[in-house]
Amino acid sequence: MGSRKKQMAEAIKAEKKQLAFAKLNNCPTSPRKMRLVADLVRGEKAEKALQILRFSPKEASRRLEKLVMSAIANWQAKNEDADVEEANLFIKEIRVDGGTMLKRLRPAPQGRAHRIRKRSNHVTVVVDSLNKTQS
Repeated sequence: MGSRKKQMAEAIKAEKKQLAFAKLNNCPTSPRKMRLVADLVRGEKAEKALQILRFSPKEASRRLEKLVMSAIANWQAKNEDADVEEANLFIKEIRVDGGTMLKRLRPAPQGRAHRIRKRSNHVTVVVDSLNKTQS
């Protein structure tokens, strides 16, 4: 590894240590269905996002609610001296990427077979404090 590349990698690693995030890998929901729920809470304050997810009828909202709570807990672990209520946490970034696909075959007429793709996704939630970004 070259020296510039190593310096850049260390800078990215140090920057990532400041972020409070949570990841959910290989969630057995299609990315399209998860994005519908993720779009509801993108950019919202943490408390409001949790309320939206709690009362959403979609199945993906339960998983996302737990993930947001985990991201808040991770923020609290990194900022032990700060109070969660006073910090005005908000969802800075929420990313839903496609995960692995389980490929299955379903019988079709006249001896043929149709491929069924059971999709999964990876979700990343980044929370940040409004007080820190404004100052």
